[in-house]
Amino acid sequence: MEDYLEMIYRICREDGYIRVNQLALRLNVRPSSTTKTVQKLKELGLIEYQKYTAIKLTEEGEVIGEFLLKRHEIIEEFLKKLGIQETLLKDTEMIEHDVSLNTVKSLKLFNQFLNDNPDVVLRYESFKKAFYKDDSL
Repeated sequence: MEDYLEMIYRICREDGYIRVNQLALRLNVRPSSTTKTVQKLKELGLIEYQKYTAIKLTEEGEVIGEFLLKRHEIIEEFLKKLGIQETLLKDTEMIEHDVSLNTVKSLKLFNQFLNDNPDVVLRYESFKKAFYKDDSL
């Protein structure tokens, strides 16, 4: 459900609403399973939705959606700094659902530290090249 709410937040932030078929397409799932999840999100009071109408976020849904997107972006930024490319989205998705709030806060702080100290990033990249040159992993 977190993935659904995060995507609803992403789209509603731009367009103000999203429809079930659009959401299913964006998440690469069937509209029938999307409808079931949307109904659950409605029951939880996170979205406004009537059959055949647009999906809109409630205030609570917007707050949670914003948090979910920020968490995703923090983890993704960290993995990018590690040099993860090919599996970036998959790894981000897997980590974001099992990570504690404390760890997310620490990753955010560490990302900021790296942004403020680009020399550290350059040193890490040099270290990584040398490591993989000599390592069989």
